Amino acid sequence: MEQATLKTLQYNKIIDRLSSKSHTTQGREIIKNLLPSDDFEDACGNLHYTEEAVAVLHESEPPFGGIADIRPALKKASMGIVLEAEILVDISGTMYGMRNIKKFFKECPVECPELKSLAVLIEILGQLENEINSVVDEHGFVQDTASNELYRIRAAIKTAKNRVKSTIDNILKNTDMQKFFQENIVTVRDDRYVIPIKQEYRQFFPGIIHDQSSSGSTLFIEPLSIAALNNDIKQYTLNEKKEIERILKIISVKIAKNADLLQQNCHFIAQLDFTFAKAKLALEMKASCPVLNEKHQTDLLKARHPLLEQKSIVPIDIKIGFSYKTLLITGPNTGGKTVSLKTLGLLAAMAQSGLFIPAEDGSKLAFYPQIFANIGDEQSIEQNLSTFSAHITHIINILANAGANDLVLLDELGSGTDPEEGASLAMAVLEKFMEMNVSVVATTHYNELKTFAYSHENIENASVEFDIKTLKPTYRLLTGIPGASNAFAISSRLGLADSIILRAKQLIRADHANFENVLNRLESEKLIYEQKNAVILEKERHIFSLEKKLIEQKEELSRKKNQSIKKAQKDCFAVLRDTRRQAETIIKELKAQFNDSGIKKRQDTIQAAREKLQAGLGKFNRIEQDISPVQGIAADPHKIKPGDIVFLKNIQKQGTVGEVTGNEFVILLGGLKTTVKAKNCLFISSAQKTPQETHPVARSNFSQTDKTAAISRQIDIRGMMVSDAQEILDKYIDDAIMAGLKQIIIIHGKGTGALRKGIHEYLKNHRSVFSYSLADINEGGSGATVVQLQ
Repeated sequence: MEQATLKTLQYNKIIDRLSSKSHTTQGREIIKNLLPSDDFEDACGNLHYTEEAVAVLHESEPPFGGIADIRPALKKASMGIVLEAEILVDISGTMYGMRNIKKFFKECPVECPELKSLAVLIEILGQLENEINSVVDEHGFVQDTASNELYRIRAAIKTAKNRVKSTIDNILKNTDMQKFFQENIVTVRDDRYVIPIKQEYRQFFPGIIHDQSSSGSTLFIEPLSIAALNNDIKQYTLNEKKEIERILKIISVKIAKNADLLQQNCHFIAQLDFTFAKAKLALEMKASCPVLNEKHQTDLLKARHPLLEQKSIVPIDIKIGFSYKTLLITGPNTGGKTVSLKTLGLLAAMAQSGLFIPAEDGSKLAFYPQIFANIGDEQSIEQNLSTFSAHITHIINILANAGANDLVLLDELGSGTDPEEGASLAMAVLEKFMEMNVSVVATTHYNELKTFAYSHENIENASVEFDIKTLKPTYRLLTGIPGASNAFAISSRLGLADSIILRAKQLIRADHANFENVLNRLESEKLIYEQKNAVILEKERHIFSLEKKLIEQKEELSRKKNQSIKKAQKDCFAVLRDTRRQAETIIKELKAQFNDSGIKKRQDTIQAAREKLQAGLGKFNRIEQDISPVQGIAADPHKIKPGDIVFLKNIQKQGTVGEVTGNEFVILLGGLKTTVKAKNCLFISSAQKTPQETHPVARSNFSQTDKTAAISRQIDIRGMMVSDAQEILDKYIDDAIMAGLKQIIIIHGKGTGALRKGIHEYLKNHRSVFSYSLADINEGGSGATVVQLQ
């Protein structure tokens, strides 16, 4: 992208704001060299990085503190130069910062896979960091423990200094020498301890003169008694310096060996710093992520120029690349035409640099391979030949370099020369750009260009709104309506004589006057349309609110309905269980009235009692049918075949048809067989396999032996609820007694023991149960119960 264009769009000011958000020197270097990408995938990827960083910043900020620019130090170490202790502090602090950054992203709860994958690449050199910290402290002082030799030397220096101090203290306390001292203090000259002695007593104080005061009245003398000790301290100091250089050289070599890894770490840290600087700028500008596309479509919603005062700026909508690729903006000066151009150009450059843009969510931006801008000072009074030449020279350069789908921004196209010639030239330039399939946004004052836009495809008029009453622009961009100059209205409001304005209207060409009137009518109609549209939007919001309330009421009604149905269902089941228990009592009483020789008569009597009880439960059966959770059709005994699946309304269970006898079905429920009437069943589905033909047996010939054979000695109720299992057992125990069984086995499984406990409680109160106990190990152990029937 042309540097001249970026300068015109003030892209450098965005870079300066972005740079201020960075923490590291390398991060600022990346920002300084940041340019809009010319690769679509690269631009989208950079935006995605920014998007992840914004999400992270909503939770917390990465700890970039303590990271210094250690690249020069790493370069020195690689060249064999011994690093100073202060530089080691910077390297150690930077390595600590790198470790914190990696830890931050490892523990970060926000979903940011790209940033985390970048942080994972940071190598933690813990051993090297510890070795550096063992050499120097946070102030850059080489520690005594850096080596055993250094510790020994410093201990010797300390001992020697203590001896010197003790000797000097004795000298200073000597009353005979008090008159020799200029001051009763000890000072240092050339790293040696000395005492200030008066000049006149020089011959009475033996020692080595190291310095003299400016007046010559004071000599700084090293007493002979400490000369040897000072020599020792000097020698120890030289040894200390040599040992420190040796230690620093060793650690510098180790740093040099890891220089490449540290350089890579610095690069990754810089990339993260750069990314979070973009995120911080996005939050500061209240910006959003644009949707880049290669369909050459731009639709900016409530876009704001990022360098203008955000409190007073008027957001604009810019749309181009859908039904037209050229947008012609007209309107008075100071109306915001140039700001509109710069807003589009700058936001496009920002988006392709991976930056969020100050616009509403959902804003679309075409990916422009190149952006060209010919934007001069639109407020310039001097529109002379030189200005015109500069504009034309720039346009020639754009025509030579622009390609399909590039973006061209032209301010005051055709200005600076004769209006008629300038307008004609501007139309020719626009035609050429349209022929090149370039996206163009241009501003102009010429009426001929407004008419040109109406008469050509792929070009649309737009204008910046102007309030004639206040003589102030509103800065709103109106697409589809060209702007009027409003010269007469403005002049009249400013106080120009009416006679002059009337004469001017007589002199202006009729077609121009008519065109201005048309523009004014269009603007008035637009205002009316906006008012009506606002009313419609308000009604839509009201309707939406009503629909939302209706849906909530419907959901509440459905919830209450389901609760009522469940309650009714629960009550019905309770009544049915009580009724069945009453039936058992009746059956037992009937059994007591007959002996074993009257089996047929007893069965007929029991069946009659059952039918009588069933008739009394008719209303409950109808309720059960209404609230049945299974959707099915009435079971037709003429169509039902063995193997078909039916739903038993009385016990709310599905079963398989084993046999069809008249209007009754023999139903298989696990290990249980039961006979039910067809009217109490719902057809669910047909048999999966063709059942083998069976020979029905007349009920009148169904002997006691056959009945016993038809009833299984055991029933499996594993996985059932206690209430459901009790209903199944009610029928099963009844049929078992009628079949003459004295012992049955109930398989309930082990599990948590809740089902076993519930069944035992049920058996304890059952009148037909003589006794019950857990089964033997070979019959199921604690997973089954053996029941002895009366």
